[in-house]
Amino acid sequence: MSLYDENFTHMSPVWSRIFPIIAERAEGCYIYSVDGKKYLDFTCGIGVTNTGHCHPKVVEAIREQAGLFLHAQANIVIHKPMLQLIEELRQVVHPSIDGFFFSNSGAEALEGAVKLARAATGKPNIIVFAGSFHGRTSGTMALTTSKTIYRSGFQPLPAGVFVTPYPYAYKLGMTDAQATDYCLSALEELLLTQTSPAETAAILMEPVLGEGGYVVPPPAFMKGLRELANKHGILLIFDEVQSGFGRTGKWFAQEHFNVVPDIMTVAKGIASGLPLSGVFSRLDLMKKWQTGSHGGTFGGNAVACAAGVATIHAMKEEKMIDNAAERGIQLTTGLGKLQEEYPIIGDVRGLGLMIGTEFTANGKPADKAIIKSVVHACEERGLLLLSCGTYDNVIRWIPPLVVSETQINDALGIFSKAMKETIN
Repeated sequence: MSLYDENFTHMSPVWSRIFPIIAERAEGCYIYSVDGKKYLDFTCGIGVTNTGHCHPKVVEAIREQAGLFLHAQANIVIHKPMLQLIEELRQVVHPSIDGFFFSNSGAEALEGAVKLARAATGKPNIIVFAGSFHGRTSGTMALTTSKTIYRSGFQPLPAGVFVTPYPYAYKLGMTDAQATDYCLSALEELLLTQTSPAETAAILMEPVLGEGGYVVPPPAFMKGLRELANKHGILLIFDEVQSGFGRTGKWFAQEHFNVVPDIMTVAKGIASGLPLSGVFSRLDLMKKWQTGSHGGTFGGNAVACAAGVATIHAMKEEKMIDNAAERGIQLTTGLGKLQEEYPIIGDVRGLGLMIGTEFTANGKPADKAIIKSVVHACEERGLLLLSCGTYDNVIRWIPPLVVSETQINDALGIFSKAMKETIN
């Protein structure tokens, strides 16, 4: 047994281990293991390394800031990187979003967003969507509905959370128009039967469903959702933790729908791998948040904020968002061709480089063992992919936004061989 394997046995088993890989280094779109193998990484640490692994400009910013100031707690002193990051963010978010709070993880940001909504409205309840994933802390478990594994055994969870259908047209067996009408009607009915507008602080939604299956909602639904929230005086929160920072071929997924939330949460791609997240909102709402009622020791860490500034600079200078849109079309087109060859791929969907391939058999979700076999067949050939969805029957494609045309073709070639090997 190697030193690495011996120490792995002392890690908490609550962490699952998808691949038997111990990484030594990473660069761009590749991870290199301690035994010398090279992997094309289409997982991005679950949508984190959008600028690629160890982007030189991000690494340089981290090194420079580490020699100046490692930690400055925001209640005590404000550091320059946080103010610089706010300046950069103001250039990429909608102008109405002009208040910024920083924390460390996506779940922490979601907890903060819910607290802000309750503080700003004086109302207790939150509506979430079926299939949602918003975290695994005590508070966010109550908001997460994609799989029972994330909440089973930890009941009772915080009250005041109500669930409405996501406009998942493929799963519902509906057209986009039918799914839009059905889900908006269901939401209106929820407000008549379970949580009235007078007690509902916010509707919380992923503008592209993440862990629940990489589902893109119809634009008409998003417009209708905004109108419904306005009609009832309910805040709209967008969870852009996974879909933000160029992942969908726009800075944020909401831009595809021309719908602006009252509050949005970010994490993952904001700092290219360093722990950083945020709650962004209108400043008039932020001012209703009582001073001292929310905070955090490490939120907006100086080194992480410097990485965030460098991340935005690199994405702009290298036109990564344009590349995400172009490579997304290439990848979707290639997967569509494979869908014609393998009918078990029931649906190919996504925006930019946030793409899902859903496997179905006889009109039902395919056995997750099939998807697992395909993923591991890809891993053996040097391509890393992840699954998602309530039934684990969706393979998600989330390569770095710097991925090249050649690398997309390489990945499609590996996936094709894996499908040929595993699908009878």
